[in-house]
Amino acid sequence: MDSTDRKILMELQHSRQNTKEVAAKVGLSVTPTYERIKKLEQQGIIRGYVALLDREKIGKRVVAYCQVSLLKHQKELISRFEQEIGAFPEIMECHHVSGNFDFLLKIAVGDIPEFHRFINEKLSVVEGISNIHSAFVMNSVKESSVYELG
Repeated sequence: MDSTDRKILMELQHSRQNTKEVAAKVGLSVTPTYERIKKLEQQGIIRGYVALLDREKIGKRVVAYCQVSLLKHQKELISRFEQEIGAFPEIMECHHVSGNFDFLLKIAVGDIPEFHRFINEKLSVVEGISNIHSAFVMNSVKESSVYELG
């Protein structure tokens, strides 16, 4: 991946653009830009394309981060936990972390009663969880899906 590939990736991360628009911004013609994009897709550097939604406008007004601790640190328990967590659409992100807890979950729901139901009916019944601590987002200062490629 060279500096031109990085420029193409930066452009694609910022907004929906066709190949001609990207080519003009990175200083290449359309065909080599298209070929580079295809190569970046084939290499798995570009994993896919998505629309970023305004969560307020789709009714996901509550975002919470949950710190989850497991009872034991066994491979089977961790694998089972990860598999079950993957089935919950309310969980936007799940990270296995180091420190005072084992997993950090980002959860998006419509309101506090929905969050309460999610915790009581879904998350807390996952086998192997010992503790769940939740923190609610009051205001988002910065949200980004763009990786710096400097």
